[in-house]
Amino acid sequence: MKINAVEIRPGNILEYEGGIWRAVKIQHTQPGKGGAYMQVEMKNLIDGRKNNVRFRSAESVEKVRLETVDFQFLFREGDMLTFMDKINYEQISLDADILGDAAAFLQDGMDVVMELWEERPISVQLPDTIEALIVEADAVVKGQTASSSYKPAVLENGVRVMVPPHIGAGTRIVVDVYEQTYVRRAD
Repeated sequence: MKINAVEIRPGNILEYEGGIWRAVKIQHTQPGKGGAYMQVEMKNLIDGRKNNVRFRSAESVEKVRLETVDFQFLFREGDMLTFMDKINYEQISLDADILGDAAAFLQDGMDVVMELWEERPISVQLPDTIEALIVEADAVVKGQTASSSYKPAVLENGVRVMVPPHIGAGTRIVVDVYEQTYVRRAD
């Protein structure tokens, strides 16, 4: 679908120079001399390159719609993650880099949403929050109650998060996957 350059918004997926790019930052500029343009910082979704591109206001660009498919995470083998399509049960293996830091929060059997472009996986979205067990938590330092104090804790997957003082080892908590922060105590 063609859109005008001034309609580009952060998060839009664009086809540009034969690749597929996500608009990260945009800036509309109207210089005193010459025509207005849109400065767009884009990230290539295939190889991760970044690029700054100027589009004239009159230019049109191809906006891409990605297909979203429900998958289930099966297992990790080295740096490869294996997922199963929940409709036709086909398995697909992807490099763990596609998830970044969120890969540490994958759990066997977890439902995820995969974005596909021309049958190629572009990104994997995990649930926003997950339950995790704290395996190690530092002791509370007395006298640090004047302001809201948090202490470091290590989750079962090895990720460090800051938790309130009343949370101890062996407690199940809800963690924000992308911010890697404590949300609340699990029910």
